[in-house]
Amino acid sequence: MSKREDYEARTEKLLDPIASANGVEIYDVEYVKEGSEFYLRAYIDKPDGVNIQDCENVSRALSEALDREDFIPDAYILEVSSPGLGRILKKDKHLAKSIGQDVEIKLFKPVDKVKEFSGRLERFDDVSVTITDESGERNFERSHIALIRLALDF
Repeated sequence: MSKREDYEARTEKLLDPIASANGVEIYDVEYVKEGSEFYLRAYIDKPDGVNIQDCENVSRALSEALDREDFIPDAYILEVSSPGLGRILKKDKHLAKSIGQDVEIKLFKPVDKVKEFSGRLERFDDVSVTITDESGERNFERSHIALIRLALDF
């Protein structure tokens, strides 16, 4: 397990009771470096959407827990937010909740000179993801997918 994966897993373990106590669920946790700064991001969600107060309450409690545990030696910026409308679907639980919804898929390498596809998410398994678009069903190997996110329809 990499340092990043360890920090994310340990943070998620700390966050679990905090999320439950605040009536939200953990959507994702990520530890990333952007420029010269490290960010520890916790994404929370609930059926009717999170608000600023939810984020503030979780952020304060998580910050205190992280200070107590002190397992990240680097300086970092803690952010707690909603995953947003165009949320990235990283985990199987994200994909399962999104069956039947419109998604955008970006590939690492083009297929027929195209790297981006959109359509309705039909199904997925450990190996592939299937969408339906105007030309019918398309199946993509998960290892070829750089990103899947909910499509924004304005």
